[in-house]
Amino acid sequence: MLNKCDVVRVNRQVMISFSIGKYKDEVLCDVMPMHATHLLLGRLWKFDRKAKHDGFQNKYSLEKDCRIYTLASLTPKQVCEDQIQLKKSYEEEHSDSAKVEEQAKQHGENVMKSENKVSHEMKTKGDKVSALRKLGECHSQKEKK
Repeated sequence: MLNKCDVVRVNRQVMISFSIGKYKDEVLCDVMPMHATHLLLGRLWKFDRKAKHDGFQNKYSLEKDCRIYTLASLTPKQVCEDQIQLKKSYEEEHSDSAKVEEQAKQHGENVMKSENKVSHEMKTKGDKVSALRKLGECHSQKEKK
């Protein structure tokens, strides 16, 4: 399943370099939203590389740079290990971003506390200045009398 939407619009492409074992290649890929983190090689890649598929063994054979490559599917154990590794890296990425968000939130709270403290101090100092002015005015009025 590529996407939960009915319509998938492709409006960008990107050149991707990838390797599978010793096999290295580049492929022009369409960019679209999908629920996968893998590179999906489709019919165009197979035709461009003249890859031959062995349906019984589920392997692809192709020639590139005067060398023959055989690409085999992962074993169930390899798929499981790959999924565990992907899950770990996903959790690490999200825990890192959560830490950054928490630090930003704390920084924002500290800024708010500092601003509140400064405004309180300014208000307190302002009250003191007002009180001193009033005291000074009272004192000067008494002297005039």
